Amino acid sequence: MELDQTKTAAVFIALVAVGTLALVVAPMMTTETVLMMVTPSMVVFGLVCLAIGVAHGQYRATH
Repeated sequence: MELDQTKTAAVFIALVAVGTLALVVAPMMTTETVLMMVTPSMVVFGLVCLAIGVAHGQYRATH
């Protein structure tokens, strides 16, 4: 499977959506807590990991 920007964005959004839905359905936290605190931190963490992964991939491709 060849990843491009569209597929990467779709998978990223799907992972965050599934994680958010699972936390909303689970009786651990209120929905407001999940939507205002957990989901934004999941997005930021995912973007940081994506940036590190892309940088590592570029490094591996050139060395």
